[in-house]
Amino acid sequence: MSDYTRRPEWLKLNPLAPTILGRMNRLMRDLKLHTVCESARCPNRAECFARGTATFMILGDICTRNCTFCAVKHGMPQPADPEETQHIVAAVNKLGLRYVVITSVTRDDLPDGGASQLAQTINAIHEYDSNIPVEVLIPDFKGSTSALQTVMNASPAVLNHNVETMPRLYPEVRPEANYQRSLELLEKARLLNGNFITKSGLMLGLGETRGEVIEVMTDLREAGCDLLTIGQYLQPSLSHHKVVKYIPPEEFQEYQNIGEKIGFTAVISGPLVRSSFHAAETYLSALELNKR
Repeated sequence: MSDYTRRPEWLKLNPLAPTILGRMNRLMRDLKLHTVCESARCPNRAECFARGTATFMILGDICTRNCTFCAVKHGMPQPADPEETQHIVAAVNKLGLRYVVITSVTRDDLPDGGASQLAQTINAIHEYDSNIPVEVLIPDFKGSTSALQTVMNASPAVLNHNVETMPRLYPEVRPEANYQRSLELLEKARLLNGNFITKSGLMLGLGETRGEVIEVMTDLREAGCDLLTIGQYLQPSLSHHKVVKYIPPEEFQEYQNIGEKIGFTAVISGPLVRSSFHAAETYLSALELNKR
């Protein structure tokens, strides 16, 4: 039996209730929206959908890059939907959301990488209700400072960019990305505007060593990253990168302890943790810690 099918007990997933799945899918279909929860086959979507939350994925559901870990479709995307921002606001209203997480597929085909659409979406949510914090998970924009500034000008509460894995594994896992470029994006965000929270995420089980994980955590903290999520990589299909190892819960706890010691405001680390896992709660706890 392959690693793809054999999972340890701590990775057993809750079944997705058909009524909950159907209700969320109907809402997204009616509003012509996508969620990264479905597109990336997030293991927590049963819990999140049951709570009426989701991470919206804008600019379509086709990515211009082909990372070997990711279940999102890749190819040539459709033009951006000019009404998408208002559809997002309608979904926020229908779901009664008080904290919104927005991400996008990578759009290397667009001059600004989709930064203007991300900014418009944040602005539209703030126009609907200025008290709703928006967390935005952004691509690397090929290192463009102007694209990054466009998003930052919309005042997200949390700016998130995932480095995903160790620099040694980038050629296998993220062949069109660049580790140093991702670090520099987070550092530039901090230098351009220190008034919001920065965040990043790692997947484990792709073949990394303990030393590499700690080195990346240190790099992220030195780049000014405030929040860190660490979770287990789960192979979406047999054609994706293989799971090299299932990391036990106690090892995730160890990384959380290390991260807290090196100065992250919060580290959320566990087998089923994903980038937007309990995002609102993490944001609120970070605010409280920053006030002390």
